[in-house]
Amino acid sequence: MQDTNRDSRCVRKCRSVPALFVALSLALAAGNSHGQVSGSQLPDFGDSSGSLISPAQEREFGAMFMRSIRAQTTLINDPHTVGYIRQLGDRLVTYSDSPGYPFTFFVVQDPSVNAFAGPGGYIGIHTGLILTAENESELAGVMAHEIAHVTQRHLLRAYESASQMSLPTAAAMIAAILLGAATDPGAGMAAASAVQAGNIQHQLNFTRANEKEADRIGIQTLGRSGIDPFGMPAFFERLYQSTRLYGNHVPEFLLTHPVTSDRIAESVQRAEELGRGKERNTLEFDLIKVRLDVMLSDSPRASVEKYQKLAKQQPHDVAIKYALALASALSGDTASGKERLSQLMADDPDRIIYRTTLANLEMESGQTRTALNLFRDTLSLYPGDLATGQYYTAALIQAGQADQARKQILTMLKKSEARTMTNYELWAKASSISGPQWETRQATAEVYYLAGNLQLAIDQLEQAMKMDGMSEYEKARIQARLEEFKHELVEREKLLLLWHNWPAEIL
Repeated sequence: MQDTNRDSRCVRKCRSVPALFVALSLALAAGNSHGQVSGSQLPDFGDSSGSLISPAQEREFGAMFMRSIRAQTTLINDPHTVGYIRQLGDRLVTYSDSPGYPFTFFVVQDPSVNAFAGPGGYIGIHTGLILTAENESELAGVMAHEIAHVTQRHLLRAYESASQMSLPTAAAMIAAILLGAATDPGAGMAAASAVQAGNIQHQLNFTRANEKEADRIGIQTLGRSGIDPFGMPAFFERLYQSTRLYGNHVPEFLLTHPVTSDRIAESVQRAEELGRGKERNTLEFDLIKVRLDVMLSDSPRASVEKYQKLAKQQPHDVAIKYALALASALSGDTASGKERLSQLMADDPDRIIYRTTLANLEMESGQTRTALNLFRDTLSLYPGDLATGQYYTAALIQAGQADQARKQILTMLKKSEARTMTNYELWAKASSISGPQWETRQATAEVYYLAGNLQLAIDQLEQAMKMDGMSEYEKARIQARLEEFKHELVEREKLLLLWHNWPAEIL
């Protein structure tokens, strides 16, 4: 009965998903990854922070964090947006202090201006941040800053420096936050706040030092990658100056990353040491920004009117032309959208985003053969492009070619970056029409796993194992995945027990 009261007491507290992001970012801003990384591959910064939790625990916390995010909020699944953020993030990681460190970048549908680094190298970017940034260097500046938080293992180092925070307490805090987030974000937030009591001032001071270090290393990363290093201080300065306009509604990024005039001045000085002459913006950024703006609009008609006005003011801006084409199509004027896209392709025929957008409009208007040919032609130009492959698979299913769709998605899933919930759903749908039953169960299990429901994932694989038609290799592979899910479920239950056995007065 005590546990029930404790849970209900936590449920009555804050339920906001942004609060969960803040708690997780403060509680564990660094980690290893979900990939195959050994302890010897982890960066060594001259402290013992790596002993706080094991690499295996970091991977598990990171995976749990990501499943909690999927369960608690809406992620952007648009393949162009996700692909752009991933490519920009990978470019920055390549030029960071830890180029071999695996990261996962994702986009959260949230209008607030924010970004956060979670455990295991998971970095979330809010749509509000993308829409607020004026150019790619500003967006990259924030991402480079978050990458530095991860590579420098800032929160693990903060825990180590806080003498009152013992290893068991720190481990319990992490478990409480993650497990609370899996069932109720308020529970995790309450636990985080309680455990940090008595260490606030110490950790605040340490965090300020971490912020400056992340600025310094992030600016170096920008310079090495060929991106304008002034993007970071420029964005910070704009947010800092705009706070007078926000009143009590300060951008979330400023709440989790306090910006001062001294900090801005230091970052400007570091950027000046690297010099200008770097890439400030790209057409890809502009296209993704207007694409998001149109797709997230509550009124496609209003978007048409907005971009019609902008087109008159800036008649040669191709991003505005693309936004107008997309908005026209979404408002029901498919013919106008196709015409505008065809005009864009006449000047830039090989740009993927034009090609796939036009192909999707062809599908919507019943021109199936034209659409499929355009998708195939694009894949021949850009073999392995994930956005095109995802759209092509969906189009094949819609066209009644499930067998071809299944072959396409299975080829894509050989790449780890293609193993998303959307692609597993496409695999499940294609195999349910054209594949063996056990394969449908296998694909569905991966969907449940990514959604955070381990038990349903296990059930699906156990049902698959009872079906006929599998080769010995396929059976062994599914059995291995089943054992992996079961082991993870046991570990999660251990953490859940730790959460429920925490002293009631702390919660």
